[in-house]
Amino acid sequence: MNTQPTIALIDDDEIFQFTTSRIIKLTNLPFNITQFFNGEQAMTYLSNNAQQPDKLPDIILLDINMPVIDGWMFLDEFKTLAKKLKKKITIYMVSSSIAPEDIRRAKSNPFVSDYLVKPVSAETLRQVLTLN
Repeated sequence: MNTQPTIALIDDDEIFQFTTSRIIKLTNLPFNITQFFNGEQAMTYLSNNAQQPDKLPDIILLDINMPVIDGWMFLDEFKTLAKKLKKKITIYMVSSSIAPEDIRRAKSNPFVSDYLVKPVSAETLRQVLTLN
């Protein structure tokens, strides 16, 4: 069984994936990192592992704008899937958008814990990771 918590990065931006993974490793907090480049990959993984809590992430950092299934569509599908998951997953919406309607929409979603604006600083990531 996996004893370290897992963070899933769901973002099509390879630079964000790389830098965020690096920052997480530099925090020296004991996290495993799983990466998905669109919401469909992540949703398939979550669906296939819904009954296996040790394979599910503890935290998701979810981008809004991605190909195939974007962050909003992911959240719509997650609403149905959440009932089947054998683990509670904390979701943070991460985006370069500072549009008030995006922030309001994300914060009004019951599955989103907070909205983080890119680029996400090491200190912000440390705070998010130590809260969970």
